[in-house]
Amino acid sequence: MKRRQILAAAGVGLAATVLVGCNKKESATAVTSEECAEPQAETFSWKMVTSWPKNFPGVGVGAERFVEQVNAMSNGRLKVKLYAAGELVPALEVFDAVSRGTAEMGHGAPYYWKGKVPAAQFFCALPFGPNAQEMNAWLYYGGGMKLWEEAYKPFGVLPMACGATGVQTAGWFNKEIKGVEDFNGLKMRTPGLGGEVLTKMGGTVVNLPAGEIFTALQTGAIDATEWIGPYNDQALGLHKAAKYYYTPGWQEPNVTFELDINIKAWETLPADLQAIVRAAARDVNADMLDDYNARNMEAMEQLRSEGVDVRRLPDEVLAKLKVMSAEVVDAAAAADPVASKVWAQQKAYLQRLYDYAESSEKDIYNIRG
Repeated sequence: MKRRQILAAAGVGLAATVLVGCNKKESATAVTSEECAEPQAETFSWKMVTSWPKNFPGVGVGAERFVEQVNAMSNGRLKVKLYAAGELVPALEVFDAVSRGTAEMGHGAPYYWKGKVPAAQFFCALPFGPNAQEMNAWLYYGGGMKLWEEAYKPFGVLPMACGATGVQTAGWFNKEIKGVEDFNGLKMRTPGLGGEVLTKMGGTVVNLPAGEIFTALQTGAIDATEWIGPYNDQALGLHKAAKYYYTPGWQEPNVTFELDINIKAWETLPADLQAIVRAAARDVNADMLDDYNARNMEAMEQLRSEGVDVRRLPDEVLAKLKVMSAEVVDAAAAADPVASKVWAQQKAYLQRLYDYAESSEKDIYNIRG
């Protein structure tokens, strides 16, 4: 009898313990499995628009990788559907779509919306400016991300670095470049501050999304174009539409791509999902650069083997471009108060990085030949 009484009392105590753990109730009544079930986690379904053609190597695949990472790491709680350029909005309207809430996320290049946010191009690519490692150092540890967020906040957009190309090429030309005078009247597709330098050199800038470049170059609508580098250029078939491939990419020693997020949508996410988005963006920022470093090498080897005429721009031309670039960057900063603030801080920080590079990366490159 005593043993039965003890076991009964133990059973009541167990039930009470389970209830406290499941429902936080001070009760000793029996519980069902439904009462002990975890509350259903809230799920979110978002759209992400991009500036890239579907399945486009490098930058396009990087955007797709970001979506896959978020969907997997969130276990389906944040479901992101990707739309390639033109599927929901045109390639160059990604920022506007995110700003007005047409899509919660976007992936593109900051200098595409310099007409709306003049400071944006300073977070993307500077002629004769920082490489990918230097840009990342400034963004993550030199105050760059804080300035970037301040620049976009009035538009209701939260930016994150989400991909990098590394050093690009100067581009494809159907006109030989022997001297500075060859830029006069040159019609070229090139965005950002590099495009403004081209204009200052006497050329004409034509801004085109990736899907329109080949036809424009092949038909003579433009005389030259730069896109990214051998990996992407080969994928677009640009070597079939131009005679000369010039290096180095003075206009874009690196392009940093961005993830744009509608701030109102962002604020609805719980902290763990926000952390997942940030982690996925950081992962893609590094992975895309690794992809470009590996694939650009392979693509350039193949292009050379197929007889592509790869040339280096003459020293005289590069020297003139460098002078013009400094004038253009300073003028662009002076024309906008936000850009002026960004450039003043960025310029000072980058100079410190450049000074260090003189006795580190640069010296090693020179020594190893």
